Amino acid sequence: MVLEVATLNIKTGLAPDFEKAFNQAQKIISKMEGYISHELKRCIEDTNKYLLLVRWKTLEAHTDGFRNSAEYQDWKKLLHHFYEPFPTVEHYVETVKGLGFRV
Repeated sequence: MVLEVATLNIKTGLAPDFEKAFNQAQKIISKMEGYISHELKRCIEDTNKYLLLVRWKTLEAHTDGFRNSAEYQDWKKLLHHFYEPFPTVEHYVETVKGLGFRV
């Protein structure tokens, strides 16, 4: 499993519109070959900043499959105009698994 991590800085005042557009866009990514799951988290300290976490079966499922697809063009049309600057996207693999905790 590969974790895609993207820091999304949204233009000031457009966060509500971004969230609406993302609700549409998530339907696109969730149908892609090699997709496992995703989460979108809003920053508490900066409400114009989001963290997108996408789990893929392989790196290539994201970089070759999704990014080279016609569906990615629809994703871009829905979301890319909200970003300033353009997001940094990195990929991670698990090295140590947490032990968890009890409340």
